Amino acid sequence: MGKDMNARKFILLVDDDEVHLSITELALKDYYEIHMVKSGKEALKFLRENHTIPDLMLLDIAMPEMDGWVLFDKINDIAALRQTPIIFYTSMNEKSAREKAYELGAVDYITKPCEPSVLLNRIGLVTQKADLKKWQHGIN
Repeated sequence: MGKDMNARKFILLVDDDEVHLSITELALKDYYEIHMVKSGKEALKFLRENHTIPDLMLLDIAMPEMDGWVLFDKINDIAALRQTPIIFYTSMNEKSAREKAYELGAVDYITKPCEPSVLLNRIGLVTQKADLKKWQHGIN
């Protein structure tokens, strides 16, 4: 049985910076279920071991060991996650990084710092579009 589209959405947040994790959690926790990990390796471990597919993933780009670009590719290698929307949520404000994110298939690119209301609105739009797509394809 699928998820109830009215249930709280589940977001996986991947960022090596504890301050950004805390700030983002504070902005989102009243509206979404949040699971936070501090590295790409932790994210992959969570995604492989957990039996819940996130409704959305927020990925930082500049992380040690495995950056967000590599993590994005590895997530897309997992068939069950290919339809999960991914937003790059990063301090990198270069046009080339933004273009690369969209070329790879990210649904949005948000630079930090970001006003909580802007972050909530952008996430809301992405999850609504994802729900509509699932509904149109009979997946819920």
